[in-house]
Amino acid sequence: MAQKIVTVYTDDLTGTESEDVQTHSFSLDGVKYEIDLVSDNYDKLFEALAPFIEKGRKTGRRETDTRRARKLPAGGPTSEEIRAWARENDYQVSDRGRVPAAIHEAYRAVH
Repeated sequence: MAQKIVTVYTDDLTGTESEDVQTHSFSLDGVKYEIDLVSDNYDKLFEALAPFIEKGRKTGRRETDTRRARKLPAGGPTSEEIRAWARENDYQVSDRGRVPAAIHEAYRAVH
């Protein structure tokens, strides 16, 4: 028997299904949140928070090391290098935010 697993990426704000959905985290009053958004909705979130971020104080480092989270070795390609490779190979990738896992997987498969 064959089994097929399909992963559907859905924007938490609009319910839109898209390969462009990425997870973003933020915290407020000590409560940590994660939300899955397409890049346009992330831009809206960032614009809404921008005045508060500008006036606020950073209190520490990021909670996760992005290279470890993406399972890439230290000294491996940067997000910009992967984005450039993706564009050269006809993948659609946004200029900001997290590079989709499917693109990371395709990059690792070739390299």
